[in-house]
Amino acid sequence: MSNNESYPKGCSLAAFVKAKRRKQGWTQVQLADYAGVGLRFVRELEQGKVSLRLDKVNQVLDLFSACVGPVPIDRSVYADS
Repeated sequence: MSNNESYPKGCSLAAFVKAKRRKQGWTQVQLADYAGVGLRFVRELEQGKVSLRLDKVNQVLDLFSACVGPVPIDRSVYADS
């Protein structure tokens, strides 16, 4: 993805999904249908619900060539000087 996407860098998952959906011109109903999840799930995802099933999140993200997964953390930034 390029830096000129329609969502802010470092944005939330909710903002990412909403921006990508709107860029495609899809309604929440269409996104739910295309991803194979319920409308309620899409609404909760876009509203930033803190506990969601990752398998369903990835079903939605797959439509946008993205996924949730482990990311290495550089813990050296937390080391004492």
